[in-house]
Amino acid sequence: MPWYNGDYPPSYKNQPLQLREKAVEIANALLKEGVEEGIAIATGLKRAREHFEKEGHAKEDPAG
Repeated sequence: MPWYNGDYPPSYKNQPLQLREKAVEIANALLKEGVEEGIAIATGLKRAREHFEKEGHAKEDPAG
């Protein structure tokens, strides 16, 4: 099931906003490619973390 408009997997709940949004974007793309939901969720979060580490972006929510 794709996630949109603030709907996201429960395992993303405590993640910073930017990281969560990127993980959802990645997971949705994986779902479109036919990857299983559980794997898409885990891979989305892993790749989002890697993205922000590589880019040197702060993972913290700017409002927090």
